[in-house]
Amino acid sequence: MSNSGQVEQHISKRVLESTTTSEPSLGPLSHLPGVWKNTGQFQGHGWNMIALPFPTGSHDYRLLNNQYNETLTFQLVDKNVPNRGMNGDQEVFTIDYVQAIDQIAADDAPRSGLAGGDGLAIHHEPGLWLHMKDHITGDLDIARLSSIPHGDALMALGKSQQSKTGFDIPNISGLPIGVDQDLHNPYLQPYLHFHEQPFKDLFDPTQPNELLDQAILPFFQQKKVANVTQLKVDSSLASGGVNNIPFITKQANATEVSAIFWIYELTEKLPNGEPRMLLQYTQTVMLEFFERKDGQGLIKWPHVSINTLEKQP
Repeated sequence: MSNSGQVEQHISKRVLESTTTSEPSLGPLSHLPGVWKNTGQFQGHGWNMIALPFPTGSHDYRLLNNQYNETLTFQLVDKNVPNRGMNGDQEVFTIDYVQAIDQIAADDAPRSGLAGGDGLAIHHEPGLWLHMKDHITGDLDIARLSSIPHGDALMALGKSQQSKTGFDIPNISGLPIGVDQDLHNPYLQPYLHFHEQPFKDLFDPTQPNELLDQAILPFFQQKKVANVTQLKVDSSLASGGVNNIPFITKQANATEVSAIFWIYELTEKLPNGEPRMLLQYTQTVMLEFFERKDGQGLIKWPHVSINTLEKQP
């Protein structure tokens, strides 16, 4: 209790800082403080896919796709939160964030009439990013803590990396795990529909990360990327996990979350002398509902979100 009191007292004495400049002492989180948005050429670059139970339709689920704009705001909380230990204290650099997402367009299959219209606020998420400076477990040096108004709380742990040449964006599938993966399987008709007729003529939920590659590739081809920071976290690592309210647990349980963020420092300079910055992410939340036909538990439905944002000067 004394340790918690000291930390709370320490934090309460300071005013949260917000800045568009980098904080070198934050290590892999150094470029995050500030505001990131879908602006300019990246308007509408947010995409989301999620399967939802839909017992009144032609299938027992519907596949919903959203196009969105996002504002992602990071603020410095503390450069040295002390975790007291028996063999020395751990120093934790801490940034808080708020993610706000507004829908541009949405469509589902089969059609439900529930997709919602333009301008709908579809997501709000406060949370924290941590960089464990020392006393780390294995190579796990970062953590993300999130709270979602649906009734979910997340802690995902992971590893940060730096590269001058970038990282491969994984080619993931949005197809449910635990059913026949043949797209012509009648049960996967909603996925086949959006594969053959991509949402907004762009987004294919069977290959959701393709649009991330398309957005960033020109910057590498034109040699405009000076440095890339990768933040990769997973709720299944170490002491991470997801907790949900009872309704979610019973109806469509969120069991695992994995995410990769890429922070791109470009060679181009802004008028204030800071580098132009881009941020991309891909996030997969595994939802579990409906029994598998082979009796091996529940079907796992990937809920995938991707976006490309630019830091505001």
